[in-house]
Amino acid sequence: MSEQKAYDLVVIGGGPGGYVCAIRAAQLGMKVACVEKRGTLGGTCLNIGCIPSKALLQASEKFEEANHSLAKFGVKLGKVSLDLPTMLEHKDSVVDSNVKGIEFLFKKNKIDWLKGAGRITAPGTVEVDGESVSAKNIVIATGSTHVDLPGLDVDEERIVSSTGALTLEKVPKHLVVIGGGYIGLEMGSVWQRLGAKVTVVEFLDRIVPGMDGEIAKTFQRVLKKQGMTFKLATKVTGAKTKRSGVTLTMEPAKGGEAENLDCDVVLVAVGRKPYVEGLGLEEVGVELDERGRVKVDGSYRTNVEGIHAIGDVIPGPMLAHKAEEEGAALAEILAGQPGHVNYDTVPGIVYTWPEVASVGKTEEELKEAGVEYRVGKFPFTANGRARAMNSTDGMVKILADKATDRILGAHILGPEAGTLIHEVVVAMEFGGSAEDLARSFHGHPTLNEAVKEAALAVHGRPLHI
Repeated sequence: MSEQKAYDLVVIGGGPGGYVCAIRAAQLGMKVACVEKRGTLGGTCLNIGCIPSKALLQASEKFEEANHSLAKFGVKLGKVSLDLPTMLEHKDSVVDSNVKGIEFLFKKNKIDWLKGAGRITAPGTVEVDGESVSAKNIVIATGSTHVDLPGLDVDEERIVSSTGALTLEKVPKHLVVIGGGYIGLEMGSVWQRLGAKVTVVEFLDRIVPGMDGEIAKTFQRVLKKQGMTFKLATKVTGAKTKRSGVTLTMEPAKGGEAENLDCDVVLVAVGRKPYVEGLGLEEVGVELDERGRVKVDGSYRTNVEGIHAIGDVIPGPMLAHKAEEEGAALAEILAGQPGHVNYDTVPGIVYTWPEVASVGKTEEELKEAGVEYRVGKFPFTANGRARAMNSTDGMVKILADKATDRILGAHILGPEAGTLIHEVVVAMEFGGSAEDLARSFHGHPTLNEAVKEAALAVHGRPLHI
């Protein structure tokens, strides 16, 4: 019988939270192993989530530009045609290079990849496909999976999850997206640009719930102008699949007469849930909350000594960058350092075009909390660089404390919003004020000047409107 391998840290899950935790722990001198049952590292994000979806978003934006936008710049093309197989190959090659990059980093940092499904059989012991290893500390970083909708059986052909939406072999004539959140709107945008009619069905009376209400309403108007149709405050109650497509049964969320909607493909994008099945958590006594998430304290410790959890399996936004920060912080805590995550500055981004990005509090949250605040707004129609790009939809909106001027939140709808938001993230991380942003140099002509102007507008002195 071979001797059991011993590690300082075993991470279960090779996604953004898990692999970052493993790398940071190895940098700090720990002997580390990472358990991953998928044939490649990177988790949902790199394999079937963030990375492939952004590859398709970028490619479909190019197709949209060639078809509709370049002529306005004086670039005239002949008939533009879609080569979907090549576009999907581009997506696959981007995924391949990213996951191989993580494998290289594991080798560089001398991290053992334990291939197979991991199960905690006792505190300090992890079993991987029948073989046990010991660990001073164990980290649960198994991420999340899509939420199913009662009455709709996902077959990844006619009724698809976000995974199936990445691999459709032809452009649907009519795609129905159930769910008006990040994933649904991004994948809906991809297939709409490529020629599909897209209808978004959302149970709530608005899209992107949780984002600033004013930005959400403006965002919906922009998407509607692009051709997307919305059925809000609508509940999907069932689906019948046939050779020609799918017939959905819907009814008003607050009750009323049912109606049918025919389409080629349905994308179910109603949210995600923690993936904790098969980990042996119940047997070793790890507590979960009412939503199936692993309970942890401020140092990511569960109620069982030596077992920790990060990322989508614990409370908080299910975002790759949130999991990464937690992974790095936990590794530092285990090494006796003061690891820390500031949850007030986690940015959220929707990678449509224009993009939507937010950080901190919304107006609705500040009003509910009774916080007095000032608002500064600046439209991209007044930004020289946005005009040069023919991309003037949207605005920058900054919320600052009325008494201290400290930035409490920022919300951007517009070109490159996901990039622009980060100067506000840094300002907030250091407790910056709207005045700090307003008096910082911003190169001209740049999109970032809209951020400066919104900061100036907090005190009623924008220069270009």
